[in-house]
Amino acid sequence: MALVDMSVVEQRYRAVLAVLAGGSVTEVARDVGVARQTLSGWVSRYRESGLGGLVDRSRRPHSSPSQMRAEVEVLVCELRRQHPRWGPVRLAHEAGRRGVDPPPSRMGVYRALVRHGLIEPGAGRRKRVFRRWQREAPMELWQMDIVGGVFLADGREVKVVTGVDDHSRFCVIAKAVVRATGRAVCLAFVEALRAFGAPGEVLTDNGKQFTARFGHGGEVLFDRICRDNAIVHRLTQPRSPTTTGKVERFHQSLRRELLDDAGPFEDLAAFQTELDGWVEHYNTARPHQSLDMAVPADRFAPVSAAERELLPLRLPTILAAQPDPVPAAQEMASDVSSAASKRRESSNEDMQVARRPTTPAASWSGGPIEFDRVVPASGNLGVAGKQFWLGPARAGQVITFWADVNVIHLLVGGVRLKSLRSHLSTNDLARLFADGGRPAGPSPLPQAENDAVVEVERTVNKYGLVSLAGRYLLAAEILGGRRVTIRIEEKTLMFLDPDTRQLLRDDPRWLRPRARTVD
Repeated sequence: MALVDMSVVEQRYRAVLAVLAGGSVTEVARDVGVARQTLSGWVSRYRESGLGGLVDRSRRPHSSPSQMRAEVEVLVCELRRQHPRWGPVRLAHEAGRRGVDPPPSRMGVYRALVRHGLIEPGAGRRKRVFRRWQREAPMELWQMDIVGGVFLADGREVKVVTGVDDHSRFCVIAKAVVRATGRAVCLAFVEALRAFGAPGEVLTDNGKQFTARFGHGGEVLFDRICRDNAIVHRLTQPRSPTTTGKVERFHQSLRRELLDDAGPFEDLAAFQTELDGWVEHYNTARPHQSLDMAVPADRFAPVSAAERELLPLRLPTILAAQPDPVPAAQEMASDVSSAASKRRESSNEDMQVARRPTTPAASWSGGPIEFDRVVPASGNLGVAGKQFWLGPARAGQVITFWADVNVIHLLVGGVRLKSLRSHLSTNDLARLFADGGRPAGPSPLPQAENDAVVEVERTVNKYGLVSLAGRYLLAAEILGGRRVTIRIEEKTLMFLDPDTRQLLRDDPRWLRPRARTVD
């Protein structure tokens, strides 16, 4: 029972007596310090109920049309007890699916849970604000990662290769592997490509299974698959897990809804069966808050059959044929010698694909060739063990290489970007020809008239500079002390070896001064 403040009641009683004795309501209200309407109300309440009418009354409304009905509150609380991880948004959605019309609001469910002690009141802590982004359509971008912390009955840990479509949150990859080697990750990736088609882009972290960005450079097997199928491989900045936030959030759901309550699993096959069942529920039945409570399958669509026929998958020979499945027990039971052999095999698989010896293709008859490559997100394009820097701004562009044993030209849409001295042998050219190359057309160097070409010889100083027409030109510091032939055309300046006529360096940005002669 609420306590009654008698001093307040006494003050109101004296004011009412003053009015009843003939005093002016306005003057008495001014003396007491209240509004005249308030004093009039006190007088009316005193006449109706006596001294008890001057006690404070409850301000609670007689009815609350928006108050949650008792049966709805019971349903919400029971759902929460059955599914402790469901929050107010999910509970309100599930109540609507069970025929509650209109469904309760999120805050209404939250207050009901607090009243019944099923949730702790929030502390009001301000959340960090992140910049959210999402692709406009499915199959534009996949986010991929690897998650661990899954244990088998014998105590060994296994990994899960995961992939999520950025637009729909549809899980495209969930493959359990004993060891997350480059080959195992690529096999899981290829399995998803066969099932759904090739996405436009793939976003991963900087793990060695995905990139050699922080290794020895070059191209790993995963990059090779992306390049051959025109998939742009994008990498996150180091220590930036929020960039791949969708697949990280998928890992959180996987742990909460499957891994925390299940396991240890009997073997790898048993875990994969459980994982497949959970993924099926996640894709087709589990509503997703970021999709306005739709399921991922409602917004996902694979690559059409017509497009797959026009652009069939191109896979390295090592992955072109699916290997026979090996029983998990056979994979995991090995002695020290076998384990060491597997580690060496894993290391070899993660090395640059370009360094693998390849038998020259018999169909190449010699001469220059052309082949295409897609610029990765780093902007550093690797071909046959050499890096070609093009910059992140050109990520995703298709670069055409015109190459022979003397010179390599890089072109975009038929426009030459740069030319470099070739590092390719005849074996390299044969391998590149067999890997999608084609006979090349004429050299993309501009054809200059005889009177528009000037050649002079100079010696490069120790700083990599040569003196020409009263100014210094940068050749290359590595050419310091070397005699070179400088060939000057209308739009190109080239540094050639005087004896072999091999191209050492060129500058396509050169514009020849028409009024200047070269001595």
